[in-house]
Amino acid sequence: MSGNVAVRPATLADSEAVASIWLHGWRDGHVGHVPDELVAVRGPESFATRAPQRVDDTVVATVDDQVAGFIMVVGDEVEQVYVSSDHRGSGVASTLLTEAERLVRANGHAQAWLAVVAGNARARRFYERQGWTDEGPFHYPAVGPNGPIDVPVHRYVKQV
Repeated sequence: MSGNVAVRPATLADSEAVASIWLHGWRDGHVGHVPDELVAVRGPESFATRAPQRVDDTVVATVDDQVAGFIMVVGDEVEQVYVSSDHRGSGVASTLLTEAERLVRANGHAQAWLAVVAGNARARRFYERQGWTDEGPFHYPAVGPNGPIDVPVHRYVKQV
Protein backbone atom coordinates (compact mmCIF):
# COMPACT_ATOMS: atom_id res chain seq x y z
CA MET A 1 0.00 0.00 0.00
CA SER A 2 1.47 3.30 -1.01
CA GLY A 3 -0.33 5.76 1.26
CA ASN A 4 -1.86 6.19 4.66
CA VAL A 5 -5.34 4.96 5.46
CA ALA A 6 -7.82 7.63 6.52
CA VAL A 7 -11.44 7.13 7.54
CA ARG A 8 -14.26 9.63 7.11
CA PRO A 9 -18.03 9.71 6.72
CA ALA A 10 -19.12 8.84 3.20
CA THR A 11 -20.60 11.43 0.87
CA LEU A 12 -22.88 10.99 -2.12
CA ALA A 13 -19.81 11.49 -4.30
CA ASP A 14 -18.41 8.23 -2.87
CA SER A 15 -21.46 6.21 -3.92
CA GLU A 16 -20.07 4.92 -7.21
CA ALA A 17 -16.84 3.70 -5.59
CA VAL A 18 -18.75 2.16 -2.67
CA ALA A 19 -21.16 0.40 -5.05
CA SER A 20 -18.28 -1.05 -7.08
CA ILE A 21 -16.38 -2.31 -4.01
CA TRP A 22 -19.62 -3.68 -2.54
CA LEU A 23 -20.59 -5.52 -5.75
CA HIS A 24 -17.20 -7.19 -6.24
CA GLY A 25 -16.68 -7.96 -2.56
CA TRP A 26 -20.21 -9.29 -2.18
CA ARG A 27 -19.73 -11.63 -5.14
CA ASP A 28 -16.38 -12.85 -3.76
CA GLY A 29 -17.85 -13.75 -0.39
CA HIS A 30 -21.39 -14.79 -1.25
CA VAL A 31 -21.72 -16.49 -4.64
CA GLY A 32 -21.89 -20.21 -4.03
CA HIS A 33 -22.74 -19.67 -0.36
CA VAL A 34 -26.15 -17.99 -0.51
CA PRO A 35 -29.42 -18.92 -2.22
CA ASP A 36 -29.42 -18.42 -5.99
CA GLU A 37 -32.51 -16.25 -5.56
CA LEU A 38 -30.39 -13.69 -3.68
CA VAL A 39 -27.54 -13.81 -6.20
CA ALA A 40 -30.07 -13.12 -8.97
CA VAL A 41 -31.18 -9.85 -7.36
CA ARG A 42 -27.73 -8.62 -6.29
CA GLY A 43 -26.53 -7.34 -9.64
CA PRO A 44 -24.72 -4.06 -10.34
CA GLU A 45 -27.94 -2.03 -10.32
CA SER A 46 -28.78 -3.29 -6.82
CA PHE A 47 -25.54 -1.95 -5.35
CA ALA A 48 -25.67 1.24 -7.45
CA THR A 49 -29.11 1.94 -6.02
CA ARG A 50 -28.39 0.98 -2.40
CA ALA A 51 -25.02 2.73 -1.97
CA PRO A 52 -26.40 6.30 -2.18
CA GLN A 53 -29.43 5.32 -0.08
CA ARG A 54 -27.09 4.13 2.70
CA VAL A 55 -24.61 7.04 2.65
CA ASP A 56 -25.67 8.22 6.13
CA ASP A 57 -24.71 4.81 7.61
CA THR A 58 -21.43 4.58 5.69
CA VAL A 59 -17.83 5.38 6.58
CA VAL A 60 -15.15 5.04 3.91
CA ALA A 61 -11.46 4.32 4.17
CA THR A 62 -9.30 6.16 1.70
CA VAL A 63 -5.76 5.57 0.53
CA ASP A 64 -4.17 8.39 -1.48
CA ASP A 65 -7.62 10.07 -1.55
CA GLN A 66 -9.21 7.04 -3.28
CA VAL A 67 -11.95 4.98 -1.62
CA ALA A 68 -10.36 1.67 -0.62
CA GLY A 69 -13.17 0.22 1.47
CA PHE A 70 -16.20 0.99 3.59
CA ILE A 71 -18.33 -0.03 6.54
CA MET A 72 -22.01 0.44 7.30
CA VAL A 73 -23.05 0.55 10.96
CA VAL A 74 -26.58 0.76 12.32
CA GLY A 75 -27.10 0.63 16.08
CA ASP A 76 -25.09 -2.31 17.36
CA GLU A 77 -24.80 -4.08 14.01
CA VAL A 78 -21.84 -3.81 11.69
CA GLU A 79 -23.92 -4.44 8.57
CA GLN A 80 -21.23 -4.22 5.88
CA VAL A 81 -17.43 -4.43 5.80
CA TYR A 82 -15.84 -4.41 2.35
CA VAL A 83 -12.39 -3.62 1.02
CA SER A 84 -11.34 -3.23 -2.60
CA SER A 85 -9.44 -6.28 -3.85
CA ASP A 86 -6.47 -3.95 -4.51
CA HIS A 87 -6.24 -3.20 -0.78
CA ARG A 88 -6.91 -6.58 0.81
CA GLY A 89 -4.19 -7.55 3.24
CA SER A 90 -3.02 -3.94 3.57
CA GLY A 91 -4.57 -3.04 6.93
CA VAL A 92 -7.58 -1.20 5.48
CA ALA A 93 -10.02 -3.85 6.79
CA SER A 94 -8.58 -3.69 10.31
CA THR A 95 -8.79 0.11 10.28
CA LEU A 96 -12.42 -0.04 9.14
CA LEU A 97 -13.39 -2.67 11.69
CA THR A 98 -11.83 -0.64 14.51
CA GLU A 99 -13.89 2.35 13.35
CA ALA A 100 -17.03 0.19 13.24
CA GLU A 101 -16.43 -0.92 16.82
CA ARG A 102 -15.97 2.73 17.86
CA LEU A 103 -19.24 3.68 16.17
CA VAL A 104 -21.17 0.88 17.90
CA ARG A 105 -19.75 2.08 21.23
CA ALA A 106 -20.68 5.69 20.34
CA ASN A 107 -24.20 4.44 19.58
CA GLY A 108 -24.43 3.38 23.25
CA HIS A 109 -23.83 -0.35 22.91
CA ALA A 110 -21.36 -2.50 24.83
CA GLN A 111 -21.38 -5.30 22.25
CA ALA A 112 -21.20 -5.20 18.47
CA TRP A 113 -22.42 -7.94 16.19
CA LEU A 114 -22.20 -8.84 12.54
CA ALA A 115 -23.35 -11.64 10.28
CA VAL A 116 -20.93 -13.59 8.08
CA VAL A 117 -22.05 -15.99 5.37
CA ALA A 118 -21.28 -19.49 6.64
CA GLY A 119 -19.14 -20.37 3.60
CA ASN A 120 -17.03 -17.20 3.65
CA ALA A 121 -14.02 -18.73 5.40
CA ARG A 122 -11.68 -15.82 4.58
CA ALA A 123 -13.94 -13.28 6.30
CA ARG A 124 -14.58 -15.58 9.25
CA ARG A 125 -10.82 -16.03 9.83
CA PHE A 126 -10.34 -12.25 9.61
CA TYR A 127 -13.00 -11.50 12.25
CA GLU A 128 -11.62 -14.17 14.57
CA ARG A 129 -8.11 -12.67 14.24
CA GLN A 130 -9.64 -9.30 15.19
CA GLY A 131 -11.05 -10.73 18.44
CA TRP A 132 -14.61 -11.43 17.34
CA THR A 133 -16.34 -14.58 18.63
CA ASP A 134 -18.52 -16.89 16.55
CA GLU A 135 -21.80 -17.38 18.44
CA GLY A 136 -23.01 -19.91 15.89
CA PRO A 137 -25.29 -20.21 12.90
CA PHE A 138 -28.58 -18.47 12.27
CA HIS A 139 -30.63 -17.35 9.26
CA TYR A 140 -30.42 -13.71 8.25
CA PRO A 141 -33.44 -12.33 6.39
CA ALA A 142 -31.93 -10.55 3.37
CA VAL A 143 -34.26 -8.19 1.55
CA GLY A 144 -35.50 -9.63 -1.72
CA PRO A 145 -38.04 -8.38 -4.26
CA ASN A 146 -40.71 -10.78 -3.00
CA GLY A 147 -39.92 -10.56 0.70
CA PRO A 148 -37.10 -11.86 2.91
CA ILE A 149 -34.61 -14.41 1.58
CA ASP A 150 -33.23 -16.71 4.26
CA VAL A 151 -29.40 -16.62 4.24
CA PRO A 152 -27.33 -19.05 6.35
CA VAL A 153 -24.83 -17.00 8.35
CA HIS A 154 -22.84 -17.03 11.56
CA ARG A 155 -23.31 -14.36 14.19
CA TYR A 156 -20.04 -12.85 15.39
CA VAL A 157 -19.87 -10.63 18.47
CA LYS A 158 -17.31 -8.49 20.23
CA GLN A 159 -17.38 -6.42 23.41
CA VAL A 160 -16.63 -2.84 22.48
